[in-house]
Amino acid sequence: MAKTEAQAKKEAQAKFDALESPMTKSVDGKIMEYDATDDAQWIEDETQRILYEANEKWSQDRADNYPSIIEFVEAYTEKEILEDSTKWDAYVTAYEKVRSDHPKPE
Repeated sequence: MAKTEAQAKKEAQAKFDALESPMTKSVDGKIMEYDATDDAQWIEDETQRILYEANEKWSQDRADNYPSIIEFVEAYTEKEILEDSTKWDAYVTAYEKVRSDHPKPE
């Protein structure tokens, strides 16, 4: 489901508030606790990650999982030239599975 920036920020803030121990960073080999600027940056980074996961990741997941262009060409060629749709039917099934496994956000 698509999320707005306000929804993502609220979710990021809730995650931040749920952290049990203070967050730390290493600066010049010294361990220091986060300050208010670091806290705000963590929340902003988490907000952007949540937005990406909710609104954009599906596109990359589809691109990563679609059958290859070589599989497409081979299946299409066999269907059109040899009149054998076996590979084409398998290609279409695999293509539709990717679309159902990685739906567009609503």
